[in-house]
Amino acid sequence: MIREFGPNDIVYLLEAARWTVALALIAAVGGGILGVIVAVLRIVPFKPANWLAIGFINLIQGTPLLGQLFVFFFGLPLFHVVVDPWVAAALSLSIYASAFLGEIWRGSLQSVSPRQWEAGASLGLPYHQRLLHVILPQAIRIAVPPTVGFLVQLVKDTSLTALIGFVELTRESQILSNSTYAPLQVYGVAALIYFVICFALTRLSQRLERTPHAAR
Repeated sequence: MIREFGPNDIVYLLEAARWTVALALIAAVGGGILGVIVAVLRIVPFKPANWLAIGFINLIQGTPLLGQLFVFFFGLPLFHVVVDPWVAAALSLSIYASAFLGEIWRGSLQSVSPRQWEAGASLGLPYHQRLLHVILPQAIRIAVPPTVGFLVQLVKDTSLTALIGFVELTRESQILSNSTYAPLQVYGVAALIYFVICFALTRLSQRLERTPHAAR
């Protein structure tokens, strides 16, 4: 039965947007934890660790996110591991994010002048203390803009999870469009919600960039 697009449908879209934000947050946290590991493996003076990280990054960045979603959702059941859309979406997005965040943070760490490493070594600091107390505070400021820029993209990438049945903003928009036959209104409201979420992240990035840091 065809019905008109109304205020209740906007509420449905706003409720679905909660799952978009929740999924993006989970992927950012999971990807961030893995990304730190990837970034460290890329810069430690140990070649096998460097090769392992490079191979992982090339594999994840060289394959489409949609394919990774399908591997987790449709591939794991072949090995008798059944996952629901939530788990498949969270795992695939976290792994996807880790490869990109790892490279962003690796670049930020390596952009700090080598003289800073030398200064830490001259004070007798071991490698891990130089990394944590000398290099990392300076790299964080450099990493803020590209990190937030990727998180904005990650929010939009959550829309692909609609293809495995995860009901977030895009999937709810598809459902409402099919029942109201008002795709322009439905997707227009959905696009506005995406814009608000991404604009808020961009403003946060600008605020963080203006925050004074002791290490510059």
